[in-house]
Amino acid sequence: MAGMSPLFRRTPAAPRDRLVTLVRKPGCHLCDDAQAVVEKVCADLGVPWEQKDITEDRQLHDRYWEQIPVVLVDGEQHTFWRVDEQRLRKALGG
Repeated sequence: MAGMSPLFRRTPAAPRDRLVTLVRKPGCHLCDDAQAVVEKVCADLGVPWEQKDITEDRQLHDRYWEQIPVVLVDGEQHTFWRVDEQRLRKALGG
């Protein structure tokens, strides 16, 4: 692999360069459950995370209303409704 072109080498992003986004709404028990998993995994791996309130963002509302909570990893949808801890860890390289 040492002689392989950089175009074909895939270097995983460092944990601090990743971003997990939890799209949720107030009063949602599934969102609370998802947040607990996201907080735990991100703390363990040193990955930053943020939450966005679907009731405050029309674009998120229109895209994800029927799926919340939704977890995005680096802006791409990872999962919705229930967050599997091991699957999230794997997606983040942990």
